[in-house]
Amino acid sequence: MTHEVIVIGAGFAGLSAATSLAEQGVRVLVLEARPSLGGRASVFTDPATGERVDNGQHVLIGAYRETFRFLRRLGTEKHVYMQPGLAVDIIDRDGRASRLACPAIPAPLHLLVGALRWNAIGWRDRIALLRMRHGGRRDADPRFTVREWLEWHGQTARLIELLWEPLAVASLNQSIDEAAGEVFGAVLRRTFTPERNDSSLGLVQRPLDELYTEPSRAYLERRGGAVSTNSQACVHVEHGRPLVHVRSHTFRPRAVICAAAWFALPSVFQDRPAALVSVIDAAESTAASPIVTVNLWFDRPVTASVFVGLPGRANQWVFDKHALFGEATSHVSTVSSGAAAIVSHGNQQLVNLALDELKAAIPEVRSAVVRRAVVVREKRATFSVAPGQPARPPGQTSVPGLFLAGDWIDTGLPATIESAVVSGHAAARAVTEFLKSG
Repeated sequence: MTHEVIVIGAGFAGLSAATSLAEQGVRVLVLEARPSLGGRASVFTDPATGERVDNGQHVLIGAYRETFRFLRRLGTEKHVYMQPGLAVDIIDRDGRASRLACPAIPAPLHLLVGALRWNAIGWRDRIALLRMRHGGRRDADPRFTVREWLEWHGQTARLIELLWEPLAVASLNQSIDEAAGEVFGAVLRRTFTPERNDSSLGLVQRPLDELYTEPSRAYLERRGGAVSTNSQACVHVEHGRPLVHVRSHTFRPRAVICAAAWFALPSVFQDRPAALVSVIDAAESTAASPIVTVNLWFDRPVTASVFVGLPGRANQWVFDKHALFGEATSHVSTVSSGAAAIVSHGNQQLVNLALDELKAAIPEVRSAVVRRAVVVREKRATFSVAPGQPARPPGQTSVPGLFLAGDWIDTGLPATIESAVVSGHAAARAVTEFLKSG
C-alpha cells in the first residue's frame, strides 16, 4: 500500500502529526531511527526488576491543550492523574516542610490566595507576589536571564528559591542564571490563566509506551498506516520535491514531515539542501541542556506524597511511584533538570548525591534499604533557551511538500511535550492544506 505522507521521528511531535493526519483518512508511514518509539520521551525495561521505566519523569500541565487532544484521540487521557487544583509539597534546604495549595475558588484568584496562605513565606514575599499576578510585565529587557527578570519584577530571594526557580528549571530545563527571562514569562502567562485547571499538574499513571507510543502505532495501523523502527531516513530534494531514502529503498511521498530532534537534522539532510542550510546551521549552533534521573527502589514506602519539591538542591524534585501505582515497595525517581553541573558524574556518585539529599529532606529514607538504583542521563534532553541562541525555525519550509515539527520549532514554548505536540498538529494542518492544493 502506498503511503501519501512520511513522518520522520516517532516522538510526541511525529506521532501527534501522524495520528492527526490518519484521523483525516491520510495514509502515513512513520520512520524511526531507533529500535523503539518515543524519542526523548521513551521507556526501557529494567533487567533486574522487569519494570517498564520511563527515561525521565514527565509532568503534564492542565494548560497542555494540544497534548490532551492528542491523548483523547488515542483514548489514553484516562491514564493521566490531574490534580483537582494546584498543590505542591515543598521541603526547603533547612528541612522545613510546607504545602502550596490553591483553594477551590475562581482563577486566577485561586493562585494568589493559595500563595498568600503559604506558610513558608513572609509578608514581604506575599507583597512581592502581587507584582506577578498577571504573569509579569512584557517590557523587560530580552537579554535578561530568568533571575534578572524575576529581580526586575521585585521578587524576593525567598520566593525565587522556593517558588520561581523550581518552576523555571522544571519548565525550561536550564539554570535561572542562563535561561531567558522572557521565555519564562511566556510560560507563566500560559499557565496562570482564567482557567483554573490550567495550572494543575498531571502525572502519568502508565509507562510512556502505554500512554502514547504503542497506542499511536495501533491507531495508525487501523487506518492503513505503518510504523517502521531501525529506519534511519535521509531526505534529499530532487527537482524541488523531497525524497526519502531508507537503506536501499527510495520513497516518493506527496509530503514529508521531519519531526526529528534539532540535533539530528544534519543526519537527516546529509546533502544540506540550499533551502534548509540556515535551518541546519541554526540546529548545529543550538546548545543542549541535560536532565539526570536517579531511580531508587526502596524496601518500603518513604513518603506519602506523589511528588515533592526540593528547592536549593541538585535534585529539585522527587516522585514516588508507590503513591501512583500502589506497589509493595517504593520506586522513587529524583530529577535534576538543567543538570550540566552533574551530568558527567559517575553513576554511584549520582546515586549517593540523590540519597544524601533525600535523607536530609525526608526522614523515612534514612531507615529504608535501597534494593536497586538506575541512573538515566539525557545529555541532550532539551535545547537551550539562553539569550542569544539561534532563532527557532517555522514549520513551513520553502521546499514544496516538506515540513518540520518538533519542540524546537518556533511554537512560542520552551522544550516541552506541549511544544512538540503543538508543532506536530500544526504540521499536520499544513500538510492537509498542501494535499488539497495539489
